[in-house]
Amino acid sequence: MAHNPVGINSALPINGSSSSRGLNTTAHKTDALRVVAVGAGAHVAIGTFPTATSQNYYVASGESEVITLGAPRNQTVIGITTGATTTIDFPEGTGSPFEVGDAVSLSVVGQTDYNFTHKIVSSINNTAGVDGFYNTRIVVNHDSSTGNPAALTPTNSAELRGSFMVAALGTGSGTLHYQQVQSSKGANG
Repeated sequence: MAHNPVGINSALPINGSSSSRGLNTTAHKTDALRVVAVGAGAHVAIGTFPTATSQNYYVASGESEVITLGAPRNQTVIGITTGATTTIDFPEGTGSPFEVGDAVSLSVVGQTDYNFTHKIVSSINNTAGVDGFYNTRIVVNHDSSTGNPAALTPTNSAELRGSFMVAALGTGSGTLHYQQVQSSKGANG
């Protein structure tokens, strides 16, 4: 099976006494995560703020495994309202691919003052026609009240994307390496 790496390779130290969580949050871009445990086996958990236990997926030392992440979720953003929380507006008729409790990251090309990483969706409003507003809106637990970014312009590309973190509990001391990949079978596979 061939792998096409997506994004960066990340690593986190593992040990047998407690769960370790990677410092990096990862923008969800593919449906698969390749993991390799070096020096010791590891139980791997993936989620918003995961804690690995001996009940999670096991990767043997020196082995490579590919874990499915499910389909990536992202959506174009057409409006951003700043404040103690941040309200995100999606294009009319598109809805929200995110649910309450999901972690999301926002990137706005040319207006990075709006950007945030790995914040939690607190509510979704898809009530039709409230005060003439027909778009789906979500509220994210991100305090954007400081600073004063320029108004979002239609020429700027803004995207909200799901994100995740990786945690591992080792069977001893070692390192867990992980990276998103796209997988394809070879001509004979």
